[in-house]
Amino acid sequence: MSPSSDPAKQMAKTKVYNSLMVNVKDYVMIIIGLILYAIGFCVFILPHHIVIGGLTGVGSLVLFATNGLIPVSVTIYACNILMLTFGYRILGRTFVLRTIFGATIAALTIGVLEGYFTSHPPIITDVTMSLVLGAILCGMGVGTVFVHNGSSGGTDIVAALVNKVSNVSVGRAMMITDMTIVASGIFLPFDGDFSARLEARVPMIIYGWVGTFIISYMTDNLINTNRQAKQFIIISEKWEEIASQINDNAHRGVTVLDGEGWYTKHNVKLLMVWCRKIESVTIFRIVKSIDANALITQSNVSGVYGNGFDQMRIKLKKKKAESCNS
Repeated sequence: MSPSSDPAKQMAKTKVYNSLMVNVKDYVMIIIGLILYAIGFCVFILPHHIVIGGLTGVGSLVLFATNGLIPVSVTIYACNILMLTFGYRILGRTFVLRTIFGATIAALTIGVLEGYFTSHPPIITDVTMSLVLGAILCGMGVGTVFVHNGSSGGTDIVAALVNKVSNVSVGRAMMITDMTIVASGIFLPFDGDFSARLEARVPMIIYGWVGTFIISYMTDNLINTNRQAKQFIIISEKWEEIASQINDNAHRGVTVLDGEGWYTKHNVKLLMVWCRKIESVTIFRIVKSIDANALITQSNVSGVYGNGFDQMRIKLKKKKAESCNS
């Protein structure tokens, strides 16, 4: 038997190839998401001098405070590297590497676009319409990045750090940070007395809060839609082949249950599979390609927690944890 015909080696090669393709797909989608974010921010939000949350908001503050001397892209990249340097041990190597990749692409795309669109009149002159469109694109971009296990850095790092060392949720930490950044726009240089400053800055701060809310809303919806779980129960005479293909190609676990047909009195094997909603089509294709007559049930699952899915975010209080240990 030649080495190339060894089933174990072929299976190992297939697993490596599939893993590589999944990673390549993730990075391609992360790039697309960051491009969407850069377009939404640079084309529709930044030209109207609106400060939104995140490090792009910090970059906007620095840009306006220095009268365009320091670009947004330079600020966000420098801040990302600085925060990652301090948070490396807490956040871990994988998170840091993916964040560096995301932060680099974000800085490059924003750097390419901001110079042109800040030196020309806004494409959409209506501030509200431009803000809503830009925020929707930003939210779609951030959601795409998160769904594919990426990060653009920014307040994601701050939120992750806070969540690691305290019981404050990621969402709450990001909200507090973003709202503070937007409100800081009141301190930007302004020619006039305090009442005139309030009259000019408060509407922009409100616009910034609305834009941040829309981005957060779009991001959450995109993430929740893609992370909805499905449960499959599959009955087929070719259950072994189907289970192997689901393992190798869909990268999902399969639980084999024993059953008995009441009418036929024959023993059958039931395959139970949990997967993300976006992976459902892959499961159907695998089953149909092997056994077109297989019996399949599909149902919605409100939540799946554990390996390969969401992690439980509940933290025990120290006193309770100590009492349990004792």
